[in-house]
Amino acid sequence: MVLDFCDNNKNLIKSKIKNHIMKLGFSTLALFMSSLEQCLKTASKDEFQLMEILCEGPYWPRNVLSLDKKVFEPFSSYDIDVFLHSPTIDLNPGSLNPGIREETLKQLEETIDFAVKINAKAITTHPGLIHRFEERVRTYGINHAIETLRDANDYAMGMGIKFSVENMPNKYAYFCNTAEEHQFFINECGSYATVDTGHANTSKDVKAFFKINKIAYYHLNDNNGKKDQHLTLGEGNFDLNLLSGVDNGIIELNNYQNILKSRDLLISSNIE
Repeated sequence: MVLDFCDNNKNLIKSKIKNHIMKLGFSTLALFMSSLEQCLKTASKDEFQLMEILCEGPYWPRNVLSLDKKVFEPFSSYDIDVFLHSPTIDLNPGSLNPGIREETLKQLEETIDFAVKINAKAITTHPGLIHRFEERVRTYGINHAIETLRDANDYAMGMGIKFSVENMPNKYAYFCNTAEEHQFFINECGSYATVDTGHANTSKDVKAFFKINKIAYYHLNDNNGKKDQHLTLGEGNFDLNLLSGVDNGIIELNNYQNILKSRDLLISSNIE
């Protein structure tokens, strides 16, 4: 049962958060267009230990890196582990167009530079996709994606940042749409893995994603098992028991109140 977030429960919630083994955070998608400092204040106020910055719009790395260094100062004032999600809109490491691949790598490297500025723990990116549904095209795209992501991982390693590749929903167009292919990418790129619970829940073998080697952290969201819906935890059919033993979880929803509901559900259900 989701705890009501009211005055009578606030102290109980705070106590349980402090004793909760899994570190929890949220994606700035839910606070999109708020300043980074405001996001940090919100995370601190609501007792989150983690935060993932979605590097789109006002948080686009190339833009942020051009700003005054004062922009980065607030990050040292909060005891919050920060992660970055690289830009992915209109980018594709597996594109058949070399210009798109080059720009994708450039923006991945800029995201890594941003991570260095704020001492982020890791960055997550998508593995790529194809737009023509032929096996030979898909194989060609996978080879390009691995080459691009391997270069980005090498750059990240040189900068002391964990580089992590996310699994995708169960659609033919997407790479890493199965645990087997996700693990293949991690092995070939030398990177870490970010496991999205909603994406995994659309596959035939959800549990397999939790057995992948080198998982950096998790994106937490729910769905009906068929479509990537990014529902509040508990509103779909994802098995919350799979989260037992998870160290770091970023609740990835576009509504902040639903993030709080998901957090409270995890705590009240004693998922640790």
